[in-house]
Amino acid sequence: MQTIILREAGYSEALLGLSLSYNAPIEKMPAVAESLAAKDDGHNKFLESIVVWLDITAPRYWWAQFDTYRVGVTKQSESTMHTALKRPLTQNDFAGWLHAETLERINQLIAARDLVQLKRELPEAFLQRRVVCTNYKVLRHIACQRRGHKLTEWAQFFATLEVQLEHGGWLWLS
Repeated sequence: MQTIILREAGYSEALLGLSLSYNAPIEKMPAVAESLAAKDDGHNKFLESIVVWLDITAPRYWWAQFDTYRVGVTKQSESTMHTALKRPLTQNDFAGWLHAETLERINQLIAARDLVQLKRELPEAFLQRRVVCTNYKVLRHIACQRRGHKLTEWAQFFATLEVQLEHGGWLWLS
């Protein structure tokens, strides 16, 4: 699994909006933002204004869980229909090791250009790349729900966010 932060935007605009509630200059807002980031129930709604674009390559079984988060998330992905028949697949196209017989069967389906059967038999470990547009509020929500999850991919995802995001620590404040 790989996660790359493509871009963050809206921090200054979020602070400007936050300053309206306090009738205070924007220069004072970083400290206020820091104190409110952990306060859910609407107190940290400024986090919705900080947009994040992510480039994520993850197995289908991880995407199945990520796809439960639909509000505040836009995704564009490699279409299996458009990409699966382009070339034979290798072990590098999967999270973890795949039995040689399984890989051979998948490549037979690709060679036969049998997309329908390929989609039926494609293992959940198949890596799919998506560009995701979301915001800090959604990422905080996901972190709260998936912290300590059994799938190691969640820990990898959060470790990357914490290091690469400008305010990655806000995901964990409580």
